[in-house]
Amino acid sequence: MEAILSLPALILLAVLGTGSVKVTSGGRSRLVERLGKFDRELQPGLSLVLPVVEKVVSHESLKERVLDIPPQQCITRDNVSIEVDAVVYWQLLEHSRAYYAVDNLQAAMVNLVLTQIRAEMGKLDLDQTFTTRSEVNELLLRELDQATDPWGVKVTRVEMRDIVPSAGVQQAMEQQMTAEREKRAAILRSEGEKEAQLNEARGRAEALVLDAKAQKEALLLEAEAQSKQQEVLAEAKAKAGLVMADALQANPKTAEAMRLMLAKDWMVMGEQLAEAPGGSVLMVDPQSPAALVAALKKFQGSQD
Repeated sequence: MEAILSLPALILLAVLGTGSVKVTSGGRSRLVERLGKFDRELQPGLSLVLPVVEKVVSHESLKERVLDIPPQQCITRDNVSIEVDAVVYWQLLEHSRAYYAVDNLQAAMVNLVLTQIRAEMGKLDLDQTFTTRSEVNELLLRELDQATDPWGVKVTRVEMRDIVPSAGVQQAMEQQMTAEREKRAAILRSEGEKEAQLNEARGRAEALVLDAKAQKEALLLEAEAQSKQQEVLAEAKAKAGLVMADALQANPKTAEAMRLMLAKDWMVMGEQLAEAPGGSVLMVDPQSPAALVAALKKFQGSQD
């Protein structure tokens, strides 16, 4: 009878002994209550818990964890409806404070993050929600870290993943982007046409300048040619006069020969004078060769 009674007692003692030995792995924590009151936190390793008197009430990880925040409807400052979701990286620093300060830690953190996101999105216009995402992440991190500090929680990073406007807003944004692209294309086309017209005008102006320069150079060349011709003629006449003067000085009979030549020209001129219109009068001294030459030139000029 005593052997039968001792066997259950041994089994009970074995069960109680096994339940009183707790092994806590690294990066985790256990909270122990004694008679319903918090007593201690079990550190990684082997620990003993008194049966019946003590009880492990919480077993949590102390590593950094990721909290996925579901999409949340928000209204921006310019009354645009958007849907925002985020991810929060957090770590449990004080297990006992988190266990006794809040009933459901993760649910409380989710609601806190959603509230903060709605508040921050309400301060921004739609365009700012896309351009100031990093600033909003930093602001959310500071606010959440401060709000969760009484719970013994450390928020290490907050990232907003997607900001999705409503379907109507997306359509309006696409239309706006299309209009902007068309506007830029029209500006580029007009600038191209303007540049083409400017190039064409520059081409015409340069052509006119080149033509004017060519005409100027042609006139200069023609003037130079005429001047050169006049110089050559004057030089030839001067040489002819010198030759005639030398001939007259060297041979006295040359004057007589010139008179005979001039007389011949005089006879020809007389015939022309006879055929000339009425009123043509030629005054000349036949004894003066110079006067005769001058008269002949004057008469020929009047005939031309």
